[in-house]
Amino acid sequence: MSDFVSGLPVRPMLEFCPPGPVRDVLLLKKALEGLRSTAGGRRGYAAIGLVNPKHECNVGGVLRAAGCYGAAMVAYTGRRYKNMASDTQKSWKHIPLLHCDDLRDMIPHGCVPVAVELVDGARPLFSYIHPERAFYIFGPEDSSVGRSTLSWCRDVVYIPTRFCMNLAATVNVVLYDRASKRGETNSDGANASGH
Repeated sequence: MSDFVSGLPVRPMLEFCPPGPVRDVLLLKKALEGLRSTAGGRRGYAAIGLVNPKHECNVGGVLRAAGCYGAAMVAYTGRRYKNMASDTQKSWKHIPLLHCDDLRDMIPHGCVPVAVELVDGARPLFSYIHPERAFYIFGPEDSSVGRSTLSWCRDVVYIPTRFCMNLAATVNVVLYDRASKRGETNSDGANASGH
């Protein structure tokens, strides 16, 4: 299907395409094309996967973080929230938000799945070297990523804290860490830390 879409203009097709797998492919293609045109020499991308998120405020916060740090897409499983009022930037208009039954089906080609989970054998985030193309997977607020998901993730990292962080805060920390270590800059030329 991606070969069929690759030679066609995406924007006009999106206007007439009903929700479903074809629209999801078009949205992903649009996001990746946008990254190529705005990356300014930066290579790679980050994508976000959410396992059955519970609270709409956290999903909105994740979308806001995705917009702030230039993530390519957000995919999620489950249907436990209704809307994303906390996405004050309306990032869902600019970043594909894709629902799926299994996040494994959403891993972009050549992308490294990275679970963010506090488990034995996980590496601390502060010493982690982020892959060029990463699909970061985060568990729900009231549970964990789960063993079946961990089994297909190449890397597992954790954020060393004294207490649990909420979902949106965790995504922000991981994306900031990635941007900081990669020396990514914003449109003003400031680095990820604002300097």
